[in-house]
Amino acid sequence: MTSMRMSEHGLNHRDVKMKAEDIHVFYGDNEAIKGVDVDILDNTVTAFIGPSGCGKSTFLRCLNRMNDTIDICRVTGRITLDGQDIYDRRVDPVQLRAKVGMVFQKPNPFPKSIYDNVAYGPKIHGLVSNKAEMDELVEKSLRRAALWNEVKDRLDAPGTGLSGGQQQRLCIARAVATGPEVLLMDEPCSALDPIATAQVEELIDELRESFSVVIVTHSMQQAARVSQKTAFFHLGHIVEYGDTPKIFTNPEDQRTQDYITGRFG
Repeated sequence: MTSMRMSEHGLNHRDVKMKAEDIHVFYGDNEAIKGVDVDILDNTVTAFIGPSGCGKSTFLRCLNRMNDTIDICRVTGRITLDGQDIYDRRVDPVQLRAKVGMVFQKPNPFPKSIYDNVAYGPKIHGLVSNKAEMDELVEKSLRRAALWNEVKDRLDAPGTGLSGGQQQRLCIARAVATGPEVLLMDEPCSALDPIATAQVEELIDELRESFSVVIVTHSMQQAARVSQKTAFFHLGHIVEYGDTPKIFTNPEDQRTQDYITGRFG
């Protein structure tokens, strides 16, 4: 159905990359996510919007099993990546996170050189066999993150010495270096100034040619600018999910309309 509807709009048919079915997330007795279903399409930017505390980031962390690191957190339901259940016992969460990369709200480069920040993932996953290959991969990843020209003469300098926007692009380079298929971004611009934000937004648009990108954002303008699909979260539910222009101009649910027009949130 989705592909038919999309092709009517003249968009290419895009495959479902990740599929979430009936996801519930509990922190102890508190149910934070209540029966969420959503398809994440390939080569598409999907935005999760909604008021603070509505479950967007909690759900995002289900997609690469980051919630596994929280003792009191329990996830039920099924999430697949290319048809494989990511919560299957045989799936190694570390390997999964190489395929489903994550960029956090606050830039968090490792206290290492710019080069070593990018090389870290490929090294631990054994993706390259020699220094020449690593050099090539580091350059390619920094180019993908639109950072190469700014740092190519100081790869030995500490990543923590870069500006906030550059640090965030370094974190994006680090995430793409392991060759992920999906890139999760949890409010990646909220700590950045407008110029750095514009650079990251432009980058997100380029990255979707190679990856499926999921972005949590508190900025509706940002969601409208960078995404093709939008899911509106409210009180742990997805109220509405669809093509971004439709969600913003002609939503089906009154709650979506109220949020977008600023009546609550």
